[in-house]
Amino acid sequence: MEPNTQLDALLDEAGMSRVGLAARINSAGAARGKQMHYDHSSVIRWLRGQRPRGHTPEIITEVLGARLGRPLSLDDIGMGSRSAPHPAGTPLEGFIGKATALWRGDNQRREDLLRAPVITGLPAVGPVWEWENPPEDVDVSSRGTIRVGMPDVGQLRTARSHYEQMYRKAGGVATRSRVLRFLVEDTAPLMRGTYSDQTGRELHRAVGGLVAIAGICAYDSSAQGLAQRYYHQALRLAKASGDRAFGGYVIALLVNHALFLGEYRQAVAFAQAGLRTAGTALSPALACDLHAMQAKAYSRMGDQAGAHRAMTAAETAAGLIRPDEEPAETGYVQPGLLETALADTLMRLGDTEPATAYAAEAVATQTHARGRVHRLATLADCELRAGEVDRAAGTAELMLDTVQGMESHRLHDRLTVVRRKLSATRSTAAAGVVDRLDDTLRIPL
Repeated sequence: MEPNTQLDALLDEAGMSRVGLAARINSAGAARGKQMHYDHSSVIRWLRGQRPRGHTPEIITEVLGARLGRPLSLDDIGMGSRSAPHPAGTPLEGFIGKATALWRGDNQRREDLLRAPVITGLPAVGPVWEWENPPEDVDVSSRGTIRVGMPDVGQLRTARSHYEQMYRKAGGVATRSRVLRFLVEDTAPLMRGTYSDQTGRELHRAVGGLVAIAGICAYDSSAQGLAQRYYHQALRLAKASGDRAFGGYVIALLVNHALFLGEYRQAVAFAQAGLRTAGTALSPALACDLHAMQAKAYSRMGDQAGAHRAMTAAETAAGLIRPDEEPAETGYVQPGLLETALADTLMRLGDTEPATAYAAEAVATQTHARGRVHRLATLADCELRAGEVDRAAGTAELMLDTVQGMESHRLHDRLTVVRRKLSATRSTAAAGVVDRLDDTLRIPL
């Protein structure tokens, strides 16, 4: 049985517990003259994919529909007929028009887009469901004003690599406008051009990589609603390309985003979707990252057993990584990334000593400047939890030296946390570092 992610998402959107749903169904059944004795265990079975008998599915649609203020069908709650066809996917032609419109609006700094809220509930899960399930795109060819060939696709791939490196060196705030301009001026015309199905697959794959970078930059600029929309776009483009491994990479971005938003159960579910659907197409580096992020999610939920299972799976996948065989997008899974994730997980589980050892190992491993800032921040946090204030102050000094010249809200967040924790120690050794942190944090992004 496949997990019923649709019912799970609706429960989350409705703010209703499993016990609450069971109680309301029993009450609705009693009003119909039927004795029902459902409890939280019953709802857990439904979430695992079991379909209740009789008229219970219809009652579920009524109960949740009343709570959400809109009618729901059996398909909406994941309990439609097993033989019924899957809902039609997003038509590619209409999707491309909406996607390019979003790029233009964002490039124009439209206020309504900059303040776009994060999508929650079923609409947040839908794009992942659509990527996982049929129908597939049979033909992605197009007839337009300009002819598109593989040299054009190659240019897009080069641009993706260029903006990724810029993001790592300068941060998403500075890089975002450059990516958007390239999408509007150079990429959108290609999407509306003439190309065969074969070229179209490669084109959608390349555009998806650029859109993913736009999402990363939006995330780094604290435009979380836009970041989510870009990730959803990239996932739809991944489906059009037919490249399951690339889709798994986009899923990893959604998992990281869910972690940032505090949607830990969603992070675990999305990671499982990526591992399950991409299957053998998934590279070891990406599998390692998905398992590692699951471990972080489990640790934040206080699930020690789940965290340790995911950590073990991540370490196993890491042992299979062959950098020369990895796709371009997984270049971020560099030596030391896993150790940083393990340090974060163990720190939140209260295992300070091994967490500090992993964090120190990560810092000792060479990486790009942005990654080094994150690693130093994790090490400083571990050292502070261990009571090593002087060491933490020294680590924070290194972090400040490394972050110079970057414009990133996420790195700004990390500096803020370290500053708050150092300040709370009231240590003389930390006072000078706190002053330096204050000077850096005053610079507007």
